[in-house]
Amino acid sequence: MPTKIFHQQSPKALAFLALIAGNIAIAFGPLLVRYADSGPIATGFWRLALATPFLFLVSHRFGFRLSTVRPQTFLLVLIAGVFFGIDIIAWHIGIFQTKLGNATLFANCASLLLVIYGVVVARKLPGKWQIMSVMLAFVGAALLMGQSLELSPVHFAGDLLCLGAGLTYTIYLLMMMRVRENTESWGALAMASTVAALVLLPAALFAGEQILPAVWWPVLLLAFTSQFLGQGCLTYALPHFSPLVIGLALLLQPALSATAGWFAFGEALTLLDFTGSLLVMTALVLVRRQ
Repeated sequence: MPTKIFHQQSPKALAFLALIAGNIAIAFGPLLVRYADSGPIATGFWRLALATPFLFLVSHRFGFRLSTVRPQTFLLVLIAGVFFGIDIIAWHIGIFQTKLGNATLFANCASLLLVIYGVVVARKLPGKWQIMSVMLAFVGAALLMGQSLELSPVHFAGDLLCLGAGLTYTIYLLMMMRVRENTESWGALAMASTVAALVLLPAALFAGEQILPAVWWPVLLLAFTSQFLGQGCLTYALPHFSPLVIGLALLLQPALSATAGWFAFGEALTLLDFTGSLLVMTALVLVRRQ
């Protein structure tokens, strides 16, 4: 089993499509967080609270029942949900203190950590083409990342917050990989989202944020795109691919978020940004062919 860490466990086109679609949907989350007029933590709460009932509804249609969930799985879900909540708190605050592309890039340092996790668990290095994919992806990520500290040191605090979000998101993903071994995907996400929402609401109240938005469309879109569609597709794909493939796919998000920031807020993209995005996408094509 460990030797499969660097290989797709079930190379189905539908699962790969879900992996890509999920990352695309999540990538536009920072844009909607900025448009929302509730506090950043409160916006995260609404993202979860509005999506979770529909997650449970869909999970029920797929045969998920809470009564069948094992106690050990509940514990894993609890850990996953708490870290997911902390991830959203750090990320949503950081989004307002750095560029959209940087926020998503640092928050997805999980990609590097998942690759390292794969090496440690498998106790063997990935193959030649997989190493090439990893190198291309992280050179691309470095090009995207380099624009932050070099051109705008004021973004540093926001980058650190988003880096912290990435660390907690890694733990969330690892826990959800365990949960998905014996739990239906929509049900797993619904349970984790419930726990995370219970973390976010008290945090928003404690921070003194505006809880109710005056304009609802950003949080409604955020709930549908980032949570229901994005996390839903990603959670479905988790058991079908190795940590390496999941990690590389996460790097789609900063490339797309940087483009969204360019169109919406005039956050200029340089030739290095475009080159970095192209390298990340090339890496995904290579690793998929393997």
